[in-house]
Amino acid sequence: MPHQRPTGWTASAILIGLFLSACGQDNKYVPPPPAKVTVATPTKQPVTDYLEATGNTAAVNATDLVARVPGFVAEIKYQDGALVTKGTLLFTIEPEPYRVKVEQSQAAETGAEANLKVNQNTLQRQSELLKSNNTPQSNYDSALAARDSAQSTLDQAKANTEIAKLNYDYTQVTAPFDGIVGARQVSVGQYVGGTATPTVLASIVQRDPIYVNFNISERDVLRIRADIARRGLTQNDIRKIVVEVGLQTESGYPHQGTVDYASPTVNSSTGTLAVRAILQNANNLLLPGYFVRVRVPLGPAQDALLVPDVALGSDQGGRYVLIVNGDDVVEQRKVEIGALVDGMRVIQKGIAAGDRVVVMGLLRAIPGNKVDPQTAPTAQGGGAAP
Repeated sequence: MPHQRPTGWTASAILIGLFLSACGQDNKYVPPPPAKVTVATPTKQPVTDYLEATGNTAAVNATDLVARVPGFVAEIKYQDGALVTKGTLLFTIEPEPYRVKVEQSQAAETGAEANLKVNQNTLQRQSELLKSNNTPQSNYDSALAARDSAQSTLDQAKANTEIAKLNYDYTQVTAPFDGIVGARQVSVGQYVGGTATPTVLASIVQRDPIYVNFNISERDVLRIRADIARRGLTQNDIRKIVVEVGLQTESGYPHQGTVDYASPTVNSSTGTLAVRAILQNANNLLLPGYFVRVRVPLGPAQDALLVPDVALGSDQGGRYVLIVNGDDVVEQRKVEIGALVDGMRVIQKGIAAGDRVVVMGLLRAIPGNKVDPQTAPTAQGGGAAP
């Protein structure tokens, strides 16, 4: 039989049948599976607690070399920027006038000594005559006064000689300590020292050893003092505390020194205590004026819990981590953090050793939601970090 096309009524009946058949099936919502996240338990290892700060380097000694006597510069005996030792001759200010003054003062001293000797002999004779009543008391008194005046003249002559020698020595400007001498500020033949303001000849800076100045907060001061009292440390022990220093471009803290000074009072305006360390700087890597990173170990290493630093979040309440509980539900835990050690952050408070910390898939871990936790091989060294 030839194939007949369904009429309009027949097609409608078919569609209505299909619709009724579909309405008869169950239409239920199927929830998506729990999000997969990677979890790891905290790493437990000994960690040294450090006090960290930012400081700056400063020269142990730095001063201007000035002309202490007037005169013309006769010689400049160094190269700008030279490393010199204490006592090295740097400048000579015409010495001849001052040498002559020394000789003149010495001659006056010799004459005063001779005059004192004459008056001493006269006083001795008057004393013997007075004992035998062969001279009046007034002659003895005059001889005594003359002797004392001659003694005073000799003392003054000796003082003048010392002053002349000092001025003569000042014509030789030497390095007061080991250091690097800056660029000269005067030239040969220039008259210096003739004004009320001393003439600066050059500057010298000592770079080995070198100071590092930094400040610690009042809270840290209280913590450190409590630790010092607990450990029974003396002032000499405190000066042996190691201070580690690193430049802004260096990794770690390659330079080491010791505590040299701590202010006796806390600055009330800043709430900080000034501390100074001293470091050996034989290779001159540290220059005065550098900004440096400073850390000070606070006692021996203690066991601590660490998690990858990337596992931490922050909000207005502070830092937190996400924990997967026994029911595989995400919880947010407020934590107190400590030092950063090779990509791992010390957690001082807020988690336990067996907690499962979310270390990957943090965006999928929503507090209160159930997740599918996948255990990471290890959290050590930040290996589980995304």
